Amino acid sequence: MMMMMVVMMMMMRVGSGATSGALALVLVRRCLLLGPLGLRSAGAQDGNGCGHTLLTPHSGTLSSKNYPGTYPNHTMCCWRLQAPAGTSLLLAFGDVDLEPSEHCAHSSLLLTDTQTGTAYGPYCRNSIPSAPLLVTNSSTVTVLFNTTSHRSGRGILLSYATSQHPDLVSCLVRGTHYTQEHISVYCPAGCKDIHGDIWGNPSQGYRDTSVLCKAAVHAGVIADELGGQVTLSREKGITLYESAFANGLRSKRGSLSEKRLVFHKACDNVLEVVAFNASSWWHEVDVLGQDRAWVAERAALSTTGHSWAAEPGAKAAWLELDLGTRRNVTGIITKGSSEQHNYYVTSYHVSSSRDRKNWRPYRGSSGQEDKVFEGNADSQGEVSNAFIPPIVARYIRVTPQSWHQSVALKVALVGCQLARVRAPRPNVPSVSKEVLEPTSRPDSCTPISGIALDPEKAGSTLLAMLLIGGFVLLCSCLLLLAFLCYKKRKSAAELNCGITKEYAEPDLVQVSPSSQTGPCTFKPLLEEGYTLPLVLSHYDIPGKHHEYAEPLPPEPEYAMPFSEPEPLGMHRSTCSIAGPAGCSLVQYQTPALRPGELPAGVEQTGSPCSEGSCAWPGRCPLAHVYHEAL
Repeated sequence: MMMMMVVMMMMMRVGSGATSGALALVLVRRCLLLGPLGLRSAGAQDGNGCGHTLLTPHSGTLSSKNYPGTYPNHTMCCWRLQAPAGTSLLLAFGDVDLEPSEHCAHSSLLLTDTQTGTAYGPYCRNSIPSAPLLVTNSSTVTVLFNTTSHRSGRGILLSYATSQHPDLVSCLVRGTHYTQEHISVYCPAGCKDIHGDIWGNPSQGYRDTSVLCKAAVHAGVIADELGGQVTLSREKGITLYESAFANGLRSKRGSLSEKRLVFHKACDNVLEVVAFNASSWWHEVDVLGQDRAWVAERAALSTTGHSWAAEPGAKAAWLELDLGTRRNVTGIITKGSSEQHNYYVTSYHVSSSRDRKNWRPYRGSSGQEDKVFEGNADSQGEVSNAFIPPIVARYIRVTPQSWHQSVALKVALVGCQLARVRAPRPNVPSVSKEVLEPTSRPDSCTPISGIALDPEKAGSTLLAMLLIGGFVLLCSCLLLLAFLCYKKRKSAAELNCGITKEYAEPDLVQVSPSSQTGPCTFKPLLEEGYTLPLVLSHYDIPGKHHEYAEPLPPEPEYAMPFSEPEPLGMHRSTCSIAGPAGCSLVQYQTPALRPGELPAGVEQTGSPCSEGSCAWPGRCPLAHVYHEAL
């Protein structure tokens, strides 16, 4: 009933008479036939104005006929979009360019929600959606596109996804539409065949003017038939972007740009091949009679010169790669023979095996038919194809389907080491043991000797044990802390007291009268048989014995700490200096000098005498005469 109301609304806006109204009525009847009985989980379409369409349960893309060229006159198309139960649909308007008319009477786009009876539109050039993303509350949406006579207009481009992907973008979004460095968006399925240019390759990156979702398919980040989440970054641009053929798309060669798009793809390393094997190989003999072997080992992509080639005329040729152990294979790179021979494979199948006995063909995300990969277009360029989902196997076999002149191939596999996932333990249901109940119960219970634990006292006992254990632990920590502090203080004290100052010893220290002293001219102790000389006047000259001077009274001495050792030339000496030979008499008797003093004009010389212990007797040695007592 709701669909009939939509039909009447569209017929009122169609201004071309009964023909368009009848066509609309027929189209809507067909849309009604695409109901729950004839509709797949993804959706369906009908009409003569439908263009590129790819509908999946989680996302999809649809466009008018000849898009982005001018859509034809008097055409209509009906798409029925169906999302999984429990989800709603989000619609992204990539382009709505219909010829303008009053109330969109000539050409229009109308969206209806058959569950709630909500209609969105109609839309045309002068009446476009206010927001690029339309959020619905229904899992089923019908899209009606109607055209009459017109002269211009590209048509429509619409993409959809479930409510689980709120970052949905259309297929026409470019890298220049973003300003942030890191981008994460959800690309719908079906953007590969939508018109849009890309510049660059997966290794270099892509020019920021490239359409984002199409570049993601070219880089092997997502599969076109599935769509998916894309993570990339905007980095500094480069001078030149080289073209490449990958995943069924050929990019263009581009010039310098301010920014470039770099897609983040995990598990993208070249895998090491342990061994090569082939169905056959070509033993060539050239015009000069030289032999050339096109063996399987020459199929490595890094090999210079000619490649592997199957024997001419051989049927069902294949090339096998042994990875040594199970790997996670995410892609394949192929190349032709060499410059001298223009041999290459244009299409091929891929199969895998874990034991080299049972081979499983790769069918891609659809899982219905064996996937045919597009190969090379010349013998020099490299072509990449992604495995989405990846292959987990040890042996990979490439089976050529079509080739140029001869089957010749160089191959490299891309992937990573298989992550080890710990298998969960099997859930073994516990078998309940049968409890045997006694048939009769005794009247009285026999007590059994032992230790009985009162449940009420168990809690208090456990609390007491915990408190005691915590107290012991706290005391231990305090004792350990005190010991560490004491040890630290003791170490610091020893370090401070270990540096002792050294002081100079006094020049002459007399401990006791009987102690031995250094050489000195003071009067020695009286000995037995010694008599004092008789001196009547100061001018009497002693005869034989020396006359000693009395030492000065003791004065306080101050000890000074040692400093830097003085040079040898700076040491002072108080040794006496002998006078010239032949001098026996003196005119004056000079008084004793103070310790450390020398007469003027006399240089100090080294001597073992200590300072202050020598007297200056004059320029010549004197002989004293002592008189005996009467």
